[in-house]
This record gives sequence, C-alpha cells and structure tokens, in this order.
Amino acid sequence: MRWLWLTGTVLSFVLCFTRHSGGAMGIWLLVGLIGLLGTGLAFAQARIASSARGESLSTYDLQRLREGKPPLERD
Repeated sequence: MRWLWLTGTVLSFVLCFTRHSGGAMGIWLLVGLIGLLGTGLAFAQARIASSARGESLSTYDLQRLREGKPPLERD
C-alpha cells in the first residue's frame, strides 16, 4: 500500500508541474502534499511493524522476564 501512496504522490507532483492554470496546479500541489504526509506515515508504520513483537506476552512469560530468564519459545 505504501508503494501506491508513493506512486500517487509522484504522479500528483508531475501533474502539478505540467499544468498551465493556477487552479489545477494548486489542487495537484495540495494532493501531492497530502500524499507526502500519507507516504511518510505509511513507510514509518512499515518500519515500526517490521521490528515490533508479533503478539503480547503471557503472565508467565512476563514473570520469566522479570526473573531475568528468556520467555518460552512458541511455534
């Protein structure tokens, strides 16, 4: 999905800089700026999700972590 955001953002800036009327240029510039925000958030979310834990730990696993032992591995 983040690649679609990036493609849409680049396309809107291309359309912005190839328009001859001020209104069309302004609309595509606004769409491009919104796309920049969406693209940045999408790439940040993908980066965070890649290093996040898959699921939360059980009470037993939390107790093991407090004792300095690694949590049990589950398949």
